[in-house]
Amino acid sequence: METTLFFFSQINMCESKEKTFFKLIHGSGKEETSKEAKIRAKEKRNRLSLLVQKPEFHEDTCSSRSGHLAKETRVSPEEAVKWGESFDKLLSHRDGLEAFTRFLKTEFSEENIEFWIACEDFKKSKEPQQIHLKAKAIYEKFIKTDAPKEVNLDFHTKEVITKSITQPTLHSFDAAQSRVYQLMEQDSYARFLKSDIYLDFIEGRPQRPTNLRRRSRSFTCNEFQDVQSDVAIWL
Repeated sequence: METTLFFFSQINMCESKEKTFFKLIHGSGKEETSKEAKIRAKEKRNRLSLLVQKPEFHEDTCSSRSGHLAKETRVSPEEAVKWGESFDKLLSHRDGLEAFTRFLKTEFSEENIEFWIACEDFKKSKEPQQIHLKAKAIYEKFIKTDAPKEVNLDFHTKEVITKSITQPTLHSFDAAQSRVYQLMEQDSYARFLKSDIYLDFIEGRPQRPTNLRRRSRSFTCNEFQDVQSDVAIWL
């Protein structure tokens, strides 16, 4: 009798161990999904690593860098001097706009020029759906309270935009854009003209690297996949 009881107890223990083992091996569906996602991500990284090692990839990268350097050095001192004649002339020149944007990044205030450029691009919109999508994107990024790149606007201007954002027009951000333009013209522009970035241009010196901080969130085209933009920096 004791032998029989012992035999059945051993069987129960085996069954218990098998169940535990089964749970450990298979786990939950969520765990499997998580593991599969990690494996796929690892495979993508491996493929990217192989791509970087290809000679043609490096050739393209070097060509791109060379083009970028050529682009930086193509501005003559005479052209750069014109940027100092007015803020409008600075922004109307592509290289001037890029130089000013780079300067604002050193002051951690690039949201102002990014907002201004976004508004310029927004006013070129033609389709109703495009107007709605871009207006919402601008509001979420620059206008609403605690937005990732909130610009400095008075309460009234912000309130008017907030009330009209559900039915935006091409003029929805005119007042805000004008306000930000004035702030940059009266404040940042004067400092830009005294900065090393600008002085290097007018004296014909090579552009020096600038130390820039990383933002917690960047203004990327991933957030506007359904929106067609004509301005590269707005992306």
